[in-house]
Amino acid sequence: MNRREFIQQTTYLTTATTMLSLAAEAKVNWPIGCFNRPWTKWSFDESLKQTKAAGYQTTGLLSRTREEPFIAAEASPEYLTKLKERLTASGLKTNMGALRSRHNIALADSIKEVRKQLDNAQMLGLTYALSFGVDKPEEYAHYYQVMSDAAVYAQDKKIKLVMKPHGGGSGASEEILRCMKAVNHRNFKIWYDAGNIIHYTGKDPIEELKPIAQHVTGFCAKDCATVKGDVMLQFGEGKVDFAGVFKTLKAAGFKGPIMVECCKIGATPEETAANAKANREFLVKVLAAV
Repeated sequence: MNRREFIQQTTYLTTATTMLSLAAEAKVNWPIGCFNRPWTKWSFDESLKQTKAAGYQTTGLLSRTREEPFIAAEASPEYLTKLKERLTASGLKTNMGALRSRHNIALADSIKEVRKQLDNAQMLGLTYALSFGVDKPEEYAHYYQVMSDAAVYAQDKKIKLVMKPHGGGSGASEEILRCMKAVNHRNFKIWYDAGNIIHYTGKDPIEELKPIAQHVTGFCAKDCATVKGDVMLQFGEGKVDFAGVFKTLKAAGFKGPIMVECCKIGATPEETAANAKANREFLVKVLAAV
């Protein structure tokens, strides 16, 4: 091979490699997990069993029950130790615990409760702690202060503090941006919920996503058709344009995870698992085309 042929072949290989790299980057590979919410009619151990049966590898501790406080401030050390053992035995990864914060009590007490929940999340080895915002305008400032403290405390524990749209002070992009500005910490991000945008505000989830997409580090997957409408649906039965939402997230550099929150609740845990599996497969098909 002479010098000219060598240069030509090298250029061709470099171009081909670049094209393959770009093609690979164009495909998304966001992990899809499932919260425990679809199985709260049954035991949490049943939830873990059926989550795995539905083809998921990751779960999240979203919906507490009387028997399962998860990371609640009142959860005992004995309960948390046993919970960690159960999670490990399930074969599932657990990425998130839901925070419950009170803002009609003294600021110091609220901060103490949230810090205790973050301690519990760390004990369980969780990556994320999820807040829901606050409903009452008179509690907004209190919430902002608690989350400002929590963002710093969580970062020290290597936990990512996130908030999902949930009406009130986290209703849609305007409220979310106001909250982020007030909390003012890089360890306070968003887990977007397109279904909740419809459920609580009736606004367009894609348009509400655009101003905040760069702050989104997770996606809570649910569908919804109308304001205050049912969210325990099979994906595609509501008005969420999942493809449009995912394209917007992709353009913003989103990396996942996606966590399925809802599906149609069946008469049995197994029937519910089949519906959860169908929602996972729905998302896989949508992502393949994004």
